[in-house]
Amino acid sequence: MTRGGLILAVESSCDETGIALVEDGRRIHSNVVASQVAMHAAAGGIVPEVAARAHLRWIVPVLDEAWAAAGVTWDDVSAVAVTEGPGLAGSLLVGINFAKTLAYVHGKPLVPVNHLEGHLYAAWLADEAREVPEPLFPVVALIVSGGHTFLVEMRDHLAYRLLGETVDDAAGEAFDKVGRLLGLPYPGGPEIMRAAAGATRHDVVFPRAWLGDSFDFSFSGLKTAARRTIAAETGGTGTSAGDSPLANDRVAELADGFQESVVDVLVTKTIRAARAAGARSVVLGGGVAANRVLRDRLAAAAQAAGMPLVVPRPALCTDNGAMIGAAAAWRFEAGTRAGLDLDAKPSLPLARR
Repeated sequence: MTRGGLILAVESSCDETGIALVEDGRRIHSNVVASQVAMHAAAGGIVPEVAARAHLRWIVPVLDEAWAAAGVTWDDVSAVAVTEGPGLAGSLLVGINFAKTLAYVHGKPLVPVNHLEGHLYAAWLADEAREVPEPLFPVVALIVSGGHTFLVEMRDHLAYRLLGETVDDAAGEAFDKVGRLLGLPYPGGPEIMRAAAGATRHDVVFPRAWLGDSFDFSFSGLKTAARRTIAAETGGTGTSAGDSPLANDRVAELADGFQESVVDVLVTKTIRAARAAGARSVVLGGGVAANRVLRDRLAAAAQAAGMPLVVPRPALCTDNGAMIGAAAAWRFEAGTRAGLDLDAKPSLPLARR
């Protein structure tokens, strides 16, 4: 089935400048990302103005590299797609204005894409390294990142029903915060995973917020519990100046306990939601989906429940242009278009209950 032909996709919602050329929503011709992680590490988090300026610096070189890697021309391109939200307003505007200019100059349709929809449709991208079947409907998807954690049901393409969402903090934000408390570098998610892998004891137990029978999530209480535990062991508020240092083995044990709490809740609620919806596939997406423990635990639980897990390789879980191109293919076929008045939508939702 043709899904829009070849689409040039631009992603700049946060701190990654991504441009990709994707064919029919599945085949990646090129996917180039300029990361700002090292730039924001000193501040322990993303500085919005700095992020927007970095997008301005890198977006043209990223485009040039994407063209060189794809080996195609503008005559082959059917449309230009761009993330319209959610995300940081300044970062979004850089990508939107760049994409509008490209579409206008080359006479191509402009397709706006929800960033969260992109994370979901990353599961439809083919992977040259391994066979990746397309998810079977109905699908229940867990999207978990630094700014978002939610469960959504898909009965068909572009048709969503929100099943549950975080009532306070996203899982990725909790990873970053606790990583800082443990004295680990930014971003906290990968560092906590690495630290936890070195744990020889697994007796640190942090609370789980089950919120009754709902499919909603809460990680604020977990962050508070971690902060109090770390403060009690360091004589301060964490591993900051003036606090007693934590031994490496203790950091590993605390990281392991925290990660187990997050993964347990995410996996348990996702499988319960999938069973309730009669899902035939489970999809995992978003930056936190790169966490190996989460991927392995959810895959095992989904298999035990008789539902395959479809999860992109880690590089396609973090922000990138290919995921926007994948979603844009279906939006393009559905007739979604934007004019030159397209504006950023920093709080754009994917679905409502």
